[in-house]
Amino acid sequence: MDMNNGAIKEMDVDHIHQEETILQLDLETALEECNVALHLFLNNRFADALSSLEPRKSHSMYHAMGYSSILLMQAAMTFDPKDMDVAMASLKEALHTCQRFRRKTGIMESLASFWNGQPVDNLTEEEMHAELCYAEVLMQKAALMFLDESVIGFIKGGMGMRSSYLIYKNCQAMENVIEDGEKERSTHIHFRGGVNMGIGSFNLILSMLPSRVLRLMEFLGFSGDREFGLSQLREGAASNSLRSILSTMTLLMFHLYMSVILGTGDGNLPEAEALLKPYADKFPNGALMLFYTARIAVLKGNFTFAQEKFLACIATQEELRQIHHLCFWELMWAYSFEQNWTEAYRYADRLCKENKWSQATYVFQKAAILSMLPEEEVAKTGENVVALFRQVDGLRLKIAGKSIPTEKFAAKKAQRYAPPKPLKLVVPALEMMYVWNGFMVVGKRPELTEGILSTLEAAEEQLRSDSDPSEFHTDDVCVVQMLKGLCLTQLGRLVQAEICFNFVISSEKDIKHDTYLVPFTMYELGLLHKLKGDIDTAITVIEKAKMNYRDYSMESRLHFRIHAALNTMGSFEAKLPPSRTPA
Repeated sequence: MDMNNGAIKEMDVDHIHQEETILQLDLETALEECNVALHLFLNNRFADALSSLEPRKSHSMYHAMGYSSILLMQAAMTFDPKDMDVAMASLKEALHTCQRFRRKTGIMESLASFWNGQPVDNLTEEEMHAELCYAEVLMQKAALMFLDESVIGFIKGGMGMRSSYLIYKNCQAMENVIEDGEKERSTHIHFRGGVNMGIGSFNLILSMLPSRVLRLMEFLGFSGDREFGLSQLREGAASNSLRSILSTMTLLMFHLYMSVILGTGDGNLPEAEALLKPYADKFPNGALMLFYTARIAVLKGNFTFAQEKFLACIATQEELRQIHHLCFWELMWAYSFEQNWTEAYRYADRLCKENKWSQATYVFQKAAILSMLPEEEVAKTGENVVALFRQVDGLRLKIAGKSIPTEKFAAKKAQRYAPPKPLKLVVPALEMMYVWNGFMVVGKRPELTEGILSTLEAAEEQLRSDSDPSEFHTDDVCVVQMLKGLCLTQLGRLVQAEICFNFVISSEKDIKHDTYLVPFTMYELGLLHKLKGDIDTAITVIEKAKMNYRDYSMESRLHFRIHAALNTMGSFEAKLPPSRTPA
């Protein structure tokens, strides 16, 4: 009996080994299969992409990484705790899978590698790819941990990012010393493309940080050189490797979002179009391709074409509805730029009902848009604007124990509706348009900018004729003057714009609540001086905005914009010594 049991156990072990052998793949085959999954994903076949990766995700580092990457993207778009838990479990499993392929080290080597990454000598090609995949999954896991509502999660995320960064630098060192003959292998292009993507992404993102933060990051071992980061990502995008699309998407995010929201709004649209074109040609109905085509159109001021493409993006697939929500957000703004508040409301309302990412922002945005409509039009919607504003504060999220800056800003503005007799905001939808740097976008269309200017002038006249001004009166006047200055700048009427900006700055002592207005206005005045060609004055004014003001709404966002602006003007303060090579 025991002998039979032993034989059965041996057969079971043999069967398991046979199954593992079947599931184990050589590197080249794994990369080919993951490339097929990527094509399914780009063709909107998201579930099929997951299904194709799932059987081998415990046996192949690339299948594990691809599978967890899709789940992470879904979690980031839904902000649903269940999706985040599923993604985190998958990322942990992927790390375990990648770890099995890494070089085994002793205790002392492990301690050394915690600070310096794995030793670069004599790794097999499979072990090199394992380092790369491990770094990529570790970076994804760290990014997800930043969304955890605890300081511990934030610290762990930071440590994960540092470990990922060090491994990427080590992979870069491997690439620099590898023999030319080994570079001829068909799989090596994928290693090099991964190094380009990782090193490029870290350098680019770090380069955007305000100088005081970047100095701290460099002290911790990070470094950020924007041009080097861009060159690495461009090389990765052109490499025809598995990660080419990731390098391309990172560049698109930089040009179409980061440089707009956190920069001066001068993203490289021709480069974005050139990067997107081969993918748009190959996957013409791909949701991501349609989405980015529409976003480029928005930034060029082609709002009608953009609206058509966003609607096409929505129509092309139902599987991943989170992409619909991204389109709703963009459609809301595209119609807001046209002051088509009824259509803008439609999409703000759908975000409130369908998306969990930032309910405080969505509800405030919906109320702000309704505030721009005549009362009879608001009545048709069945909405209660005051009740909406009163909901905002209770909907705020906390990340690492801190409020999201735009939600905090929205909640502070909405406080005016808390008393029994609310004190109405003056042009809240246009103020939020500025928060997202929308005046740079609408400025591409002078006739629409003139329309917004007319709305602001009407608000200005209403404030002027107010017989019983509230405690917010000066704040409201200054909001209107700053936004007027932005419109006038975009229209090239720089003398009038400067008068508006100077009015706000001179009213500093009388502003009681919206203290963000003065530093933001000084920043805009600095950009105006740059337009006039007076770079020295521009730098001086922007430096004052940076150094002389603290503890106002969206301070970090302004510091990002200041850093970007000073970089374009060659400010010594904004430039830190680049550190490109591994330590």
